Amino acid sequence: MTSAPPAPAAEQSSQPEQSLRPEQSPQSEQYVLTLSCPDKQGIVHAVSSYLFMTGCNIEDSQQFGDHDTGLFFMRVHFSADAPVSVEKLRASFAAIGDAFRMEWEIHRAEERMRVVLMVSKFGHCLNDLLFRASTGALPVDVVAVVSNHQDFAELTASYGIPFVHIPVTRDTKAAAEEELLELVRAERVELVVLARYMQVISDDLCKRLNGRIINIHHSFLPSFKGAKPYHQAHARGVKLIGATAHYVTAELDEGPIIEQEVERVGHQVTPEQLVAIGRDVECQALARAVKWHAERRILLNGHRTVVFG
Repeated sequence: MTSAPPAPAAEQSSQPEQSLRPEQSPQSEQYVLTLSCPDKQGIVHAVSSYLFMTGCNIEDSQQFGDHDTGLFFMRVHFSADAPVSVEKLRASFAAIGDAFRMEWEIHRAEERMRVVLMVSKFGHCLNDLLFRASTGALPVDVVAVVSNHQDFAELTASYGIPFVHIPVTRDTKAAAEEELLELVRAERVELVVLARYMQVISDDLCKRLNGRIINIHHSFLPSFKGAKPYHQAHARGVKLIGATAHYVTAELDEGPIIEQEVERVGHQVTPEQLVAIGRDVECQALARAVKWHAERRILLNGHRTVVFG
């Protein structure tokens, strides 16, 4: 008895593909909910019940109740298999937000935050952030680099990013800040990063960008102020080099701290080596702060922050 010839390879491969298609579910949409409110019973139950009733699944949830302030903080990463718009989720969650007096936001998890970087004459943090953003290590879209000098126009151009030169003098400071705010509005910017931008931000601008502007500085303050702080630290035999990333407020360099980095040094380290070490720790602390903010892991808690890892 002669057996039937085998089916052509194309037919053999196409049949199982067709049979699998009806069983394949669309890739689930990912979202992040963040909230803060007065602490009371039932918050977690209300949030989880809402997500269950709307056909969503909790991927990760973190919460913290602060006994000092009486506030409750929560970050929930959740998914939805059925297509649903962020606008619909926000509209349906509003009643829960009102019931618990929440400050809350819902965003798509894959949404890249639109960011402006600001710099003066020290470019190490700028270069680090541009590289991380270009490789996908930071979930941000850098829409522009703003500077009161033109030193880093070429570096910025090498990444294909617009460079905006806004000179600042005592007489033009208000106009310069208004130009920055116009850029923020026009480009729908969610975060401004002072990557060693050496101009003092006005109280008015701090208020208008409250919770949306991050700065980095060496952590010698207030001990070593003014010019050459690393040289001052070397002269005093400092053994720890540090950097602090924080939100900008009207109180100079005293906004809510997001992240700090530190490096131990010995007596043999020169002032120039201290400067190099300081640049590294500044880059690390600022990059982590920007990443956490872009991933919506930071919630303001008065003069402090809650940072969910």
